[in-house]
Amino acid sequence: MHARTGRTVRDLRRENRTAVLRRLYFDGPMSRLMLGPATGLSSGSVSNVVAELVADGLVEEAGSVDSAGGRPRTLVRITPASGFMIGVDIGETRVRIELFDLTLTELARTERPLAPSGPRTARYDVDLVVDHLREGIAEVLRLAEVPADRLIGVGVGVPGIVARTPEDGAVVHGQTVGWDAVPFERLLRAAVDLPETVPYWIDNGAKTLGQAEMWFGAGRGARSAVVVLFGSGVGACVVTDPMGPGRAIEWGHLTVRVRGRRCRCGAQGCLEAYAGAEALLERWREAGGVPPAGADEETALTAMLAAAYPAEPGAEPGGTDPGAAPRTEPDATALAVLAETAEYLGAGFADLINLFQPERILVGGWAGLQLGTRFLETVSGYAKQYALTYPASRTGIGLGTLGPEAVTVGAALLPLVDFFAQGGRRPESKPTTPAPAWQSALQDRVST
Repeated sequence: MHARTGRTVRDLRRENRTAVLRRLYFDGPMSRLMLGPATGLSSGSVSNVVAELVADGLVEEAGSVDSAGGRPRTLVRITPASGFMIGVDIGETRVRIELFDLTLTELARTERPLAPSGPRTARYDVDLVVDHLREGIAEVLRLAEVPADRLIGVGVGVPGIVARTPEDGAVVHGQTVGWDAVPFERLLRAAVDLPETVPYWIDNGAKTLGQAEMWFGAGRGARSAVVVLFGSGVGACVVTDPMGPGRAIEWGHLTVRVRGRRCRCGAQGCLEAYAGAEALLERWREAGGVPPAGADEETALTAMLAAAYPAEPGAEPGGTDPGAAPRTEPDATALAVLAETAEYLGAGFADLINLFQPERILVGGWAGLQLGTRFLETVSGYAKQYALTYPASRTGIGLGTLGPEAVTVGAALLPLVDFFAQGGRRPESKPTTPAPAWQSALQDRVST
């Protein structure tokens, strides 16, 4: 049976289930009476949908609230243990794998370090990364005692552009890490011991960061934003719909200096060749700085910041110590490199402001969080200096609030978004390759 719009009754039921699940997820617990106006559904439709979801174990009762002159109203909420997601962040220094329940409560995590030195292509050896995921996924499921068939999906944030083919699923083009059309989804399916019905959602790490910050972090309430992933390199996600998937952009490979420094992508003058943590540390070394021998990038950047901004005596917990050593003079070399980096980043931010006119620019990633508010104030000053006055005056610049785990959280959201879009139903057969994000977003808009 078809409705006049061409949608079947089954489509309408799925959409109603999706509407209730999403509203409970963001605003629950709620009563059935509250769900009506919140979803736009009739009271009868709400009652039927909630009854279905309770029967499926996706929704449960969560106490009651007093009503005006009547019986107390029963509240319902998402059942946390009704499904589980795995989020993976393939980062610059480690692979992080986390297991979440349906309410995004972390149940288990593990990390697998990547080689701190040596050729980048060796550090990101595809077989090694796949082995890390195979072992790590098995470990978090074992630690939390969650059966693999209870997973609604595995989300993975990767360093590169993701394309999709009917034969291989998600294919990763990661030029900076030596991944040339890597059939990553096919490799994972062959290596990881999970049921065939468990879907993999693989996307750019900046995009998963953007999804997390918009849903749960510093982006909440914004109509549009650019979320910057500042790590070994730099990337960004442009969000023009707060509930949409966002769009990853290769912002780090914007040319900021013609015939400039060689970037790790092979081109010259990219923003990443000046502002990424790897390039920043290399420029410090070239200028005479001495990073700790054998240290990974995170440790080396910490040392650089400590050299540029030495702590005041008594800055550690416990107050001022009269016998503490006097303040060490700042390292002029480190300060100069950081100042130049701030100007390059500010110019890059100005380009984002002029191109997209976002309400907010948010900075995340391990390097962005290390540099923190002290560095960001200077970057913001340069951004306003280089950008057009009107859009710059309407753009706020700040740090993300979800910490270094934001990419993993955003990766876990990928299967959750699809699960809700399907009305909370798991696939009963091997999933087909997911449609590109823009296509899914378009379908959502058409259906509403």
